[in-house]
Amino acid sequence: MKKFTINCDFGGQLSPFSIYIGQPEAAHHPLHFQADWLSKQRGGSVPADVMDAISKLQELANKNNVSLEELCVYALGTATDDKSPSQEGDTNSNNDNGVSNTNNSDQEESKNN
Repeated sequence: MKKFTINCDFGGQLSPFSIYIGQPEAAHHPLHFQADWLSKQRGGSVPADVMDAISKLQELANKNNVSLEELCVYALGTATDDKSPSQEGDTNSNNDNGVSNTNNSDQEESKNN
């Protein structure tokens, strides 16, 4: 499972919000349950362009028989492994869809080389 930070709409105000991408249920959009929870519990919404981008990535992943989470890492940059408790010292970047993603593995690899 990979963690990404996206800018979600909370009553016209954009704020960062963490989403998690793993192996979604085939019958639902990869962010369906998270978007539903965000709407009902926090009054926020995932931007349509982010939902569309993730849908397209899901189609590509299925078509090419690859993992959605790994394709998202490739397409959106790097992600944070949900397994690590702290990500201090990470580098952050934003793509065109307002998705921010971080990873320590690139930094760890460069330290080891």
